[in-house]
Amino acid sequence: MITHISPDGVAPANGYSHVVLGEGRLVAVSGQIALDEQGNLVGADDPAAQARQVFENLRRCLAAADATFADVVKLTFFVTDVAVLPAVREARDAHIDTSRPPASTAVQVAALFRPDLLLEVEALAILRN
Repeated sequence: MITHISPDGVAPANGYSHVVLGEGRLVAVSGQIALDEQGNLVGADDPAAQARQVFENLRRCLAAADATFADVVKLTFFVTDVAVLPAVREARDAHIDTSRPPASTAVQVAALFRPDLLLEVEALAILRN
């Protein structure tokens, strides 16, 4: 079972949960980037296209572990510019239950490992036993 908690004394969250509690097997998905299955960049200079590809890659990784976005308890976003966050949120919201979103963190970084990448997203999921 996964439980979403809004702690007393903490400002309300918008688009994420402050605390997500779960019990089961942990699935850790490494940071996914906007490369297609042949290793080609999807969406050069296009945050929305990159975000869609990243979330498709996350979906595939989760599926390989018999998980779905419903099992995700934490997302971490690494972006080269916080201006891309609206595109990231749009792609995220197409995959998660927005009434029970996972915990999340967004971090602006100086660079990712390739200069043409705008974002990277990693996920933690819990599979119910």
